[in-house]
Amino acid sequence: MTSRSRRAFVATAVAALLVGCGGHPSGAAAGARPGGARSGEASAAAPSAVEPARTPGRSVPVGLRIPAIGVDTRLTRLGLTPDGRAQVPPITAHDRAGWYRYSPTPGQKGPSVILGHVTVGSYGDGVFRHLARLRHGDRIAVRLENGGSVVFAVTEVRTVAKADFPADAVYGDVDRPELRLITCGGPRSGSGYLDNVIVFAAPASANP
Repeated sequence: MTSRSRRAFVATAVAALLVGCGGHPSGAAAGARPGGARSGEASAAAPSAVEPARTPGRSVPVGLRIPAIGVDTRLTRLGLTPDGRAQVPPITAHDRAGWYRYSPTPGQKGPSVILGHVTVGSYGDGVFRHLARLRHGDRIAVRLENGGSVVFAVTEVRTVAKADFPADAVYGDVDRPELRLITCGGPRSGSGYLDNVIVFAAPASANP
């Protein structure tokens, strides 16, 4: 990511990045600033998260698998709404997570961001309903459009008030491929939630 695109990415996130997780079609806001009450161990350094034999190059993500919490979902691509806010996955019976396409693709240097619902209105639980249960070392596999895959391991799980969303930690520069999974959590307020759950993950090879 160039310094210019990185600045635009962070500015967008600070201003308006939302993740749906409430009980109505418009979703509930995630913190708009780069989180958490509960944290695991810090990231360990590593050069790459891509499995060399299976991932020949940059490719957009199309699927996400998290065995520890039973997630196996296709990914939608999320952009921006006309008012400059990040799109969220649609509220449907067959809920999917979504990759924010203005973040790096998984396996490329920088934080790739995937958003998902914790609840989907009258349909019940969302795809990220158990995200807060992840623990240090749990594996996350991202399937790519080119047939390859990228494997990450959880380094930290935070639950943070939306008003204190840590934009720099979530969207800031890193010197390797990383992954962020974001949903809502904590107590409910009306049709939404007061907190965000943020999972930080780094190359699995760095976290044996």
